[in-house]
Amino acid sequence: MFERKNPYLAAKLITLFVEHPIVFIGYSLTDRNISALLKNIVSCLGAENLEKLRYNLIFVQRAQGGESGVSHTILAIDGFQLPITIVRSDDFLPIYEAIDVTKRKIPARVLRFCKEQLYELVKSTSPEVKLSVIDIDNIEKFKDVEFVVGVGVASEQTSEVGYQGLGAIDLFRDLIFDNDRQLDASRIIEQTIPALSKNCKYLPVYKYLREIGINSADDYAARGISLDRHVEKTPKEFSSSLYARQFVLGERDKSVEELIATNPPEKAAIFLPFVLRDKFDVEVVRVFLAENIDMLETSNSNYATYFRKVACLYYYYVYSWT
Repeated sequence: MFERKNPYLAAKLITLFVEHPIVFIGYSLTDRNISALLKNIVSCLGAENLEKLRYNLIFVQRAQGGESGVSHTILAIDGFQLPITIVRSDDFLPIYEAIDVTKRKIPARVLRFCKEQLYELVKSTSPEVKLSVIDIDNIEKFKDVEFVVGVGVASEQTSEVGYQGLGAIDLFRDLIFDNDRQLDASRIIEQTIPALSKNCKYLPVYKYLREIGINSADDYAARGISLDRHVEKTPKEFSSSLYARQFVLGERDKSVEELIATNPPEKAAIFLPFVLRDKFDVEVVRVFLAENIDMLETSNSNYATYFRKVACLYYYYVYSWT
């Protein structure tokens, strides 16, 4: 079966072999199937094009007698000379690690193809096709959506449509990393938070209120903004009563640094809201949140709510007027 399908397979793989490094692990150069595959590739490319494969065919072999290293050699196939690279090692772990950290590069021709086939959305709040702003990993789950994709240089500022598409995690990142995306506080208050409030109980509201000049309860009332669900929260609401006894018995006398150092991040996030305000070191907590930023994303962690409570308590102590 392989013998019959091999020429077709080789033809399909030629472009891949020419444009990308191909690593063979667990296959010997003497393997009958590998030899047949290389033979067909050589016959399709011809002698004048074999140089294009230099450094792209990499065979990883188990070192014999301590002969570890990388060597470049020529493999003779039907009178043709095929350049290959051989990597010998008695430990494949560093090889797997090197492959793991290698980032995939998208060929320019692929981007050009995408640009030709997809619509571009430019400063429009009324797109003529169905549009869904979702995580790219979930695209296959939405079969009935016509997608709008832009390929190019991202703007330094978020558009009006973009503010409506921001998620809670974007606000927490903005809070923890001090407005690294240059978000407009007015649009956050007017568009983003009202949309998110339907499903998110914990959001960093005070930061954005301060940025638009609201520095007291009177200022807040005078502006007629309706974010009471978040503004009226007290520090007690960020802790979970289920863990109060556990905190009192084992964690109460620890500083914030000690609490973080002696507990897994998930447990530290549960206990931190119990720390009294005068002992709540906001900078230590901010660093803790920055180091565990992915834990605030509900798709990454079952403890995301606890981490968000810590973040909300952090902004409450830093930005609130009470």
